[in-house]
Amino acid sequence: MIPLPTGLRARLVITFTLVAVTASLLVATIGFELAKTALVTREENTSLDLVIRELGSITFPIGKLAPGEAAPTIKELDRVAAALSGPGRSVIVEYGTLVSTEGPMTLSDVPNELYGRAKQSVVTQRKVIRNQLWLIVGAEVYRDVDGAPQATGLRAFAFFPMRGDENQLNTLRATLAQAGAAIVLIALVVALLSARQVLLPVRRLSAAAQALGQGRLDTRLPVHGQDELAELTSRFNDAAAALELSVSELRSLEAMSRRFVADVSHELRTPLTAMTAVADMLSEEAGRLPAAPAEAVRLVLREIERLRELVEHLIEISRFDAGTATLNVEPVNVADAIADCLEVRGWTDQVEVKASQGLTVNLDPRRFDVIVANLVGNALKHGQRPVMVSARGTENGLEVKVRDHGKGIPREALAHVFDRFFKAGAGRARSQGSGLGLAIARANVHLHGGTISVRLQNPGTLFTVWLPHS
Repeated sequence: MIPLPTGLRARLVITFTLVAVTASLLVATIGFELAKTALVTREENTSLDLVIRELGSITFPIGKLAPGEAAPTIKELDRVAAALSGPGRSVIVEYGTLVSTEGPMTLSDVPNELYGRAKQSVVTQRKVIRNQLWLIVGAEVYRDVDGAPQATGLRAFAFFPMRGDENQLNTLRATLAQAGAAIVLIALVVALLSARQVLLPVRRLSAAAQALGQGRLDTRLPVHGQDELAELTSRFNDAAAALELSVSELRSLEAMSRRFVADVSHELRTPLTAMTAVADMLSEEAGRLPAAPAEAVRLVLREIERLRELVEHLIEISRFDAGTATLNVEPVNVADAIADCLEVRGWTDQVEVKASQGLTVNLDPRRFDVIVANLVGNALKHGQRPVMVSARGTENGLEVKVRDHGKGIPREALAHVFDRFFKAGAGRARSQGSGLGLAIARANVHLHGGTISVRLQNPGTLFTVWLPHS
């Protein structure tokens, strides 16, 4: 099945062309029928006049209407037939049993209906005989007797060929067909030009909308005329100006927010350093304190550590937002880098590692450490053992997988696990962690030009990181 065109230009051209074709067919049909009627009427009138004139000129006695009058002879019938005959015509003259013919036609070629009506008046009928169209004129001769018309019994049938009329009609039909084709062709050209002229502003609007979508918010279109398209263009310009203003305000607010976060994070570092020093002293004394004060000290220490982690993550995020994060790429032994990451954080005994000792990849070791630490830390905090880390080289880069065997992330939360401050489940709102670890891991992966994804397992959750060869 041929698909219908859906483009506005195609529909305009097809509609315009169909209208032109319909109009051409209608005009050609009406014109042809009028011409055909005029030709046939003219031929009938000419033939009738000829037959009536010739029959009216008959002077010999016809019919035994008075004493002494004799019936016409065959020679007299032949004379009447010869008077009615002409080029291409065929004539039949009948009186009683006498029949005179001129041409190939016989009485059997005369239609029965015409034969019967010819006794009453001069009649005509068109009929195809031997693959040719003929106009047949039939009439009975009357004469005036005592002031009243009296039938004589003499009937004549003249066959007039309509080959000339058919040729004229065929020529007219061909001419109308050629004219119709020319009109359709002209209509098609006009439709294409009109569609192009009408759709040009639409294409400009489409290109301008695409430019807006690509971030060129200063895009505007010139307004020409006062029609609907001009009004649409003007409204587009107004919408683009409003959008540019709104985006500018949003960008300004976003920049202010980022500066605020960065400034606050840096300002928190100084008191946080002092708090960390005091916390270290308190941790040494916690063992000598009574149970209640000791538990309070441990709570303060945990919250200080959580605050320190949050500040560090905020500072890291602010670097990505400001676009100042850079890569320092160098050859790294992947197995050693993973082992060092786990050892520094005391996770060596809690994680199973599968990585070839000879696997070396060019990447930023510090940022790779952040990626692994955030993924493994997330698995240890929110999953269950065993937690497994595997690394292997592919044709295009490095693939690292981190899997735990816990309950897994809720399916509806999978699309948001990399969002900032997102924590799956209400029970994790006060859980340990800043809610920025996975967002920072993804930012570091993207800085390498790689990808990171998450899938549910049975049981647990699997994070997959792919980093390209640098």
